[in-house]
Amino acid sequence: MSATRSQPEPVVAESPGWTRRPANLAAAVTAELVQRVVRGNYPTGSTLPPEPVLCETFSVSRTVIREAVKILQEKGLVRVRQGAGTTVTPQAQWNMLDELVLAATIAEDETLAILDDVVVTRRLLESDMAHVAARTAGQDVLDRLRELVDRMDELVDDTATYEEHDRLFHDTIMQASGNRIARGVVRSLEGQVINSSGYQGKSGRDMCKASNRGHRRICERIAAHDAPGAADAMFTHITEAWLVRRGAAGDPGRLKR
Repeated sequence: MSATRSQPEPVVAESPGWTRRPANLAAAVTAELVQRVVRGNYPTGSTLPPEPVLCETFSVSRTVIREAVKILQEKGLVRVRQGAGTTVTPQAQWNMLDELVLAATIAEDETLAILDDVVVTRRLLESDMAHVAARTAGQDVLDRLRELVDRMDELVDDTATYEEHDRLFHDTIMQASGNRIARGVVRSLEGQVINSSGYQGKSGRDMCKASNRGHRRICERIAAHDAPGAADAMFTHITEAWLVRRGAAGDPGRLKR
């Protein structure tokens, strides 16, 4: 009779070491697991550690782990199959509009490729909204855009306030387009990336001045009811502003027309 082969002991992942035990344990465990999946601690095709190991790792109950894994599945990061464990899915299946997934991906992406994708998405949507706004904007919208552009010329030495007015300028155009879905997507994406160092990139007086020249061209094309011109001006403005902010990191090839 052959001897029974012993199974290797599961490796316990490094504990997050809560300084203060989180009020919402499932949310905290989920956030940590998202980061580990995105970092590649659990590569695509691998299985997450079994429940007892995760319970020990995070010092939580099975109920908390099951809730966290369920949330991971909803975000598209894992697939749960009875008898096969919890498998990490390919990146193509991840919900990149999810706040945790996007934030973790940005944090791990030194090439800025994910931010390039955000900018390309924003550029497509805002160009279309500028096209519509040029056809439909009334005098109140035109007056507001001119007011914002003139004010930004005065704010080039106050980067933080300039950027607030910059966002108002773009949002005024998006509202004028009437496309609530496109505006919602742009605002959601920008809200999630706006504080990341990679997205903020370089800034300063000269860059604010160059940026506002782009705003003025957009404003002029909308005021002239030149829809194609407004779309092109928006496309160029967003592209050029991002290329300056991102510097020389990675390959900006996807930003070209």
